[in-house]
Amino acid sequence: METHAQNTETKENDQPERVHTRRTAIIVGASSGIGRETAQKLASRGWRVFNISRTPYKGERVRTLTADCAQEGELAKAIREIGEEATSVELLVYSAGFSMAAPIEYAKSGDYRYLFEVNYFGAIEALRAAVPYLTKRGGRVILVGSMGGDMPIPYDAFYSSSKAALAMLARGADCELRGRGVRVSALLPGGTATDFTYSRRIYGEEETHSYSQDVKKASAALANIEQGGASPGLVAESILKLAERKNPPPVTAAGSGNNFIRYVSKMLPERVTDWAVRKKFNQK
Repeated sequence: METHAQNTETKENDQPERVHTRRTAIIVGASSGIGRETAQKLASRGWRVFNISRTPYKGERVRTLTADCAQEGELAKAIREIGEEATSVELLVYSAGFSMAAPIEYAKSGDYRYLFEVNYFGAIEALRAAVPYLTKRGGRVILVGSMGGDMPIPYDAFYSSSKAALAMLARGADCELRGRGVRVSALLPGGTATDFTYSRRIYGEEETHSYSQDVKKASAALANIEQGGASPGLVAESILKLAERKNPPPVTAAGSGNNFIRYVSKMLPERVTDWAVRKKFNQK
């Protein structure tokens, strides 16, 4: 897929004298949810914001470059295009994501490989492509992970695994890049009320066999947690605060409540936290 820019910026944002004075942010996945809220808040605070996604950002003050993060090379091409125009990038936010509810035994390899392409390998490609532009002014990278990367989600094990990998990627990249003035963090939201709930790939009865009822119960519980959780705007505020911190942590949760849960879960034996997870998701 060839990337191309869709200019949705106002005329004010096209003034050439402002290109080099305003901070530039790239958000992968700003067409909806947390990414969209983040783009809006950054634009309202004077940032020059670019969105990279398959679906254009609907609104003003944000430019979209269309690319599929599951297709190798497309993100890198889009980021190079932005970097050449902006000359430097002060913030990269990776907010693309895919989720599927399926038993490990019957999950299709094409589905879980696609999930990792979107959730993990796309983040690596975006980070690698952005580094030359981030180092020019000492930029920040925020990878949007999940509390599900700290604790398992029944029948969403691939999603949890990809988010756990994303957190370790942030830690490793922060070790490597801080000497060059770039800081990398993973932000872990808990349940968040977005349309992500309704785009989840949920396997049906013919695909789940004897797991059918357990998959339904787990999926329903997860949907309730998400839709009863934080607003995407609150998570976006956490992203902005993290981006402005002088010494950001490599991994942190979004909100004090999630940070407390994360702390307690690390203090308890895994068998205890896993038992609590099974109860929360109505599993035996």
